[in-house]
Amino acid sequence: MAPISTFVKNFRDGDILLEDGTTPTALDLTVQYEGGDFSISGLGDGQKEVATYLDRGSLCSIRHTNQTFPTISFSAHLTDLSDGTSETLPDIIRRTTGSPFAAAVSTYHADADVYTLKVTWTITEPGGGTHKVIADDVHLTIDMSEGDPSSFSLSGTCFGSVALT
Repeated sequence: MAPISTFVKNFRDGDILLEDGTTPTALDLTVQYEGGDFSISGLGDGQKEVATYLDRGSLCSIRHTNQTFPTISFSAHLTDLSDGTSETLPDIIRRTTGSPFAAAVSTYHADADVYTLKVTWTITEPGGGTHKVIADDVHLTIDMSEGDPSSFSLSGTCFGSVALT
């Protein structure tokens, strides 16, 4: 068994890759100028809700019930909104007409009503190894705000599996 890493990870060690479901080669975008604030919430045993059952007011049983869906968020500095030839963050999220992502395919199903992407957060060890959080079938939305700097805020729900490697 390999020892636990001695390197504490920080915002400088990661990158985020978004991929669609095009086969055999996915359309993809590595997020540039990101804030280093990737977050995934709601991971648990079996991705199930826990229900409590009471016997006259006292706990008698706990059971797994409905499936739960982790959420993802991250931010990036606003650099470009849309481009007919270059890849932009809003274009992959919105499948913008006239962009390289206009023909992007949902990872959930090629003919799915809801457009989803694969989101991979890669953490690179200072010594060269990597760790990954891979979330499948993530429906992302994007917000924009003006400021210093202007920024994108992305959030999404993962309807597929989450792997930690």
